[in-house]
Amino acid sequence: MPRIIRLQAWACRSPITEPVSTSFGTMRDRPAVFLRIEDDAGGFGWGEVFANWPAAGAEHRVNLMADDIAGLVLGQPADDPAALFHNLAARTHIRALQCGEFGPFRQVLAGIDQAMWDLVARRGDMPVHRALGAAPVATVPAYASGIHIDAAERVIPQARADGFTGFKVKVGFDRDRDPARVREIASGLAPGETLYLDANQAWSASEAAGFLDRIADLPIGWMEEPIRADLPPEDWQSLTGRVPLAGGENLAGFNEFAAATDLDVLDFYQPDIAKWGGFTGCLDVARRALDAGRVYCPHFLGGGIGLAASGHLLAAAGGPGLLEVDVNPNPLRDSFGAVADRIVDGYWQVGAGPGIGVDDLPRDIRACVTHMREALA
Repeated sequence: MPRIIRLQAWACRSPITEPVSTSFGTMRDRPAVFLRIEDDAGGFGWGEVFANWPAAGAEHRVNLMADDIAGLVLGQPADDPAALFHNLAARTHIRALQCGEFGPFRQVLAGIDQAMWDLVARRGDMPVHRALGAAPVATVPAYASGIHIDAAERVIPQARADGFTGFKVKVGFDRDRDPARVREIASGLAPGETLYLDANQAWSASEAAGFLDRIADLPIGWMEEPIRADLPPEDWQSLTGRVPLAGGENLAGFNEFAAATDLDVLDFYQPDIAKWGGFTGCLDVARRALDAGRVYCPHFLGGGIGLAASGHLLAAAGGPGLLEVDVNPNPLRDSFGAVADRIVDGYWQVGAGPGIGVDDLPRDIRACVTHMREALA
């Protein structure tokens, strides 16, 4: 049985000329953490760890992998990603509790799980979605994301030219002005195109209700995270019946997603493969959402490895969900393949090669490395 003998992680930062703004903060560069696992039979796999927040998070997660988690991974069997994920989640729980850093621990474990499934799929000479039990899939539906409301007039035509037919606009900046701007954007869409909205947890329940009341007559695909993910169930329940609701990127753990399913207010479930769960956890959530008659749409806003992994995850889950594709400038995404080359008539080309489809870090990615750690058995 092959065993894990090496873990490597790279923190990368790429400068950008135009910051990426949300209702809660601004990214002034594009960070990413890429992770590689190798076994003693020569197999390897790649994953990505969430690193957008805090601003100094990428380097911290690389150190967390090397100093706190690698010792629990090295020497473990390299043939059962799900078993390793559950084992690591149990063994790191007290460490995360002790320091209050559940997010970073979960995010590193998510990257490890991706890399393990990539490794197993490569060993079987199949794409990851096949290793996860799905039939071969060539494409999945996708939408253009990360569009600031003030840049929509410029960015949506660019995304349309790249092949997208769905566009997600970030709101939550100005409650008085945003509804009118949303109406303008919606009126400019072509037949067959869809507008989605994301407030990034900007409002209280009453503020969100006021916003939704002003746009409830529009054909909005969904309203994502209008309020904080951790507000009481009754606050979420108070927002139903106007616009379909979406969320999940800021939920973590099987119990939290089960509680969300039981509450039955979300129409779209959006766990992030790099924030929690990797393939193992997110596929379970996706299947539960689909069984409950809801839609699974993977959240992702990072580099090229996590985006490719999210495409395979959606292909494995099936259903009518869409892949989130950030269209803001990001060399840490585009160095693995330009978005325009992967989108055709609103569909993302999943890829039929082994694993996730990444063999190595491109040279220009390595030029963006700010910190690297390696752990050997």
